[in-house]
Amino acid sequence: MKILNWVLIIMGIVGLMSVRIFEDTIFYDPFLNYFHEANKNISFPDYTWGKLIMSHLFRFILNLFFSCLIIYCLFRNKEWTIQGGILLIIIFGITFPIYLYCIYDRFELGYLFSFYMRRFVIQPLILLLIVPMFYYRKQLQRTTKE
Repeated sequence: MKILNWVLIIMGIVGLMSVRIFEDTIFYDPFLNYFHEANKNISFPDYTWGKLIMSHLFRFILNLFFSCLIIYCLFRNKEWTIQGGILLIIIFGITFPIYLYCIYDRFELGYLFSFYMRRFVIQPLILLLIVPMFYYRKQLQRTTKE
């Protein structure tokens, strides 16, 4: 059982890595090269709102699935997995409209601000906070049982 658990955790990590590695072929994102160049003076890319929104939603769903797989296999707790998923959804729900406004505004709010909003939208950065938080919670539960 433990071997299967670790295999699933590794699959979740590989899944998240695959989303990142193959982002230019799987997803429609004309801003990949724009931010990859790290040059504020290059021309603002043309984009299609519908395709961009659907692509980001699809990417989020993939990241959410792999993140929840990792959380569940690490802690074997459905309630925590649901809480982690809800936290990921809340963060996406906050950052995605802000990022879309940044695009609409042609990044006039600031290049770096838009860059970091995009990071929260396309990458499951909050997972780096959720895992230690649940690990600490697990340790607290162990100490209160003793």
